[in-house]
Amino acid sequence: MFLWRRQTQDHQDDDMHRDAKVRELKDALGPLSGRSLQFCTDACLRRYLVARNWNHEIAHEGETGKASRAGFRDRLGRTVLIMRPGMQNTTVGEENIRHLVYLLENAILNLSEGQEQMSWLIDFTGWTISTNISIKTSRDIVHILQNHYPERLALAFLYNPPRIFEAFWKVVKYFLDPKTFEKVKFVYPNKKESAELMSSYFDVENLPSEFGGKATLKYDHEEFSRMMLQEEVKTASYWGFEYKPCHLNNGYSGPEKVPEPIALAPPAS
Repeated sequence: MFLWRRQTQDHQDDDMHRDAKVRELKDALGPLSGRSLQFCTDACLRRYLVARNWNHEIAHEGETGKASRAGFRDRLGRTVLIMRPGMQNTTVGEENIRHLVYLLENAILNLSEGQEQMSWLIDFTGWTISTNISIKTSRDIVHILQNHYPERLALAFLYNPPRIFEAFWKVVKYFLDPKTFEKVKFVYPNKKESAELMSSYFDVENLPSEFGGKATLKYDHEEFSRMMLQEEVKTASYWGFEYKPCHLNNGYSGPEKVPEPIALAPPAS
């Protein structure tokens, strides 16, 4: 009897703890409306927190804004990733790669209908050899991009790289296949052809001034984290529905019905 009461009390404590975590997560998400309100139910948030082991701390990797998804698209409606290697804040290559893969997956899920590629804007302001990632990490990133995300990159614009970067590039470019190599564009603010190239792919009214546009680039880590959290919850909710069609655009598709578990042994007679 005592053991049963103890187990019941533990179960109630767990429920109270989870309810508190759900409330905490809802506070972090802030006011919701439209589709966000539809997706982010208490049940969905609970499933999300279980999957994340009840831990939704903001990753250290993204604190400086060294890589993020832009709030605008290019002229063809492609998702844009902004990278600022001069704001590198960690030295562990594996964590850098994990952070980039997370953003790649999010960028793909946010592609416009019928669009399968993304654009990269890379700002070299503040870049030095000391903030640069290692050759090994660069090689691993190229391997992942070319072998696991083939044809996902439309173009990569390297904006105003310093002369010292040329030595690093001479090594890295040999890791690229010819097709990927052709997608890398060096852009310099004082060259007319560079300005024409940027304006042909981006609306200068939306393009941040760091890339020759007229907009202001402001990275708010808390705001960006809330946006990513909302999208993670929506994605988890989407894949959590059973017996629902799971047709996604941009090369992703899911099962229309959750498969039944395979019996490992015949049922007892």
